[in-house]
Amino acid sequence: MPDEKHPTAEGATAEDLETSERLIDFIHRCPSMFHTAATISTCLDQAGFTRLPEGDAWEVKPGGSYYTTRNGSSVIAFRVGEDALDRDTYHFQMTAAHADSPTYKVKSVPVLEGPEKYLRLNVEGYGGMIDYTWLDKPLSLAGRVLVRTATGIESRLFAPDRDLLLIPSVAIHLNRSVNDGKAFNKAVDLCPLFSAGRLHEEDFDRMVAEGVGASPEDILARDLFLVNRERPCVWGMADEFVSSPKLDDLQCAFASLEAFVAEKNRRCVTVFACFDNEEVGSNTKQGAMSTLLHDTLVRANAALGMGEEDYLRALSRSFLVSCDNAHALHPNHPELYDAENRCRLNGGPVVKEAANQKYTTDAFSRAVFVSLCEKADVPHQTFANRSDMAGGSTLGNLSNTQVSVHAVDIGLPQLAMHSSYETAGTRDTTWTIRALREFFSAYLRITGAERVDMV
Repeated sequence: MPDEKHPTAEGATAEDLETSERLIDFIHRCPSMFHTAATISTCLDQAGFTRLPEGDAWEVKPGGSYYTTRNGSSVIAFRVGEDALDRDTYHFQMTAAHADSPTYKVKSVPVLEGPEKYLRLNVEGYGGMIDYTWLDKPLSLAGRVLVRTATGIESRLFAPDRDLLLIPSVAIHLNRSVNDGKAFNKAVDLCPLFSAGRLHEEDFDRMVAEGVGASPEDILARDLFLVNRERPCVWGMADEFVSSPKLDDLQCAFASLEAFVAEKNRRCVTVFACFDNEEVGSNTKQGAMSTLLHDTLVRANAALGMGEEDYLRALSRSFLVSCDNAHALHPNHPELYDAENRCRLNGGPVVKEAANQKYTTDAFSRAVFVSLCEKADVPHQTFANRSDMAGGSTLGNLSNTQVSVHAVDIGLPQLAMHSSYETAGTRDTTWTIRALREFFSAYLRITGAERVDMV
């Protein structure tokens, strides 16, 4: 195995491999956005953070560590430095990632009967997935179930540790043109097989009820999604690669959480955010376009005895690192990328930029993040789409509609984004954690868009 003194050709070290294994474990514990929020909450509990339910009065003090959740699928945590409340320097240093990934959601009436004795599930697409990557592999289900109890209704997590479903391809003998390309009809081609005759329609609710410790008649509603059961792994002769479901964006959620928990900053308020629903536009009550971040910061600000003027002044001095993975150069299709502004696996975190501001990076925020990488001795890369190709959007510009601050969009380079099984480099998680630790520990003194001092 490689070590710190004898790295592989791409520089993978024992630290990189250990970090990749922690990443794999994190993703394994996050089969749905609800499980991701629960996993993050558990990590924060273990690190000594105090949970602040949105419906309770908040007591927040300098030196304290806190978090809140919304919808059971989004989490925001913050730490108040002991010396953070100087009104002339008070500000927030924040990261944001997202908990959801493209998949298929089970409809309220879930079972399709037939043909013959088959039972299939009725699902619809959630986000922009690559359809064919979901075929011919064991799948399961995960999400939340709303259960009737003696006193009301309770939400319970559901994630059976077994293979339950599969979406079969049509044999090439029955579709000779399959390798010429195929457009999938989600209502026809992508219905998961649940039974070949042994089960009945009511067995679906029985299975769900058993999974959450309830009776079938007490299942009132559910948000359940298909889960790729393929185990994440590190692979390659030189251990260069890590592959897993949901690298976009759990890799960034993991890296930013590790950095946030590891670093304390006496002179500012540090913030970690992980939002739901980025893959479907973020315009939900728990998405990046919601009031969640704004509400959390305003309430923390008030609980600290600071006024509205203090809050607005603080925003002018604040900085957000929006963390959402980037497209690594594809080995078979380099023609799809900008000739110069492109990134590779194991080359370090990527600064993403677009003239249309779908990425929030500008010269000021790029300079700040690049300087942090240099201080942390972390390589960085650049990504921009080809000028004749439209790109996607992410968290930074959307959250800025509610909380307007200087912001940079970054990500870890990966292949096959929105596949059911994605690939990244083993070095990049470690480098991104180091860069974000530098960000959370640094004291940024921002003056408008003219100057920033890093102490």
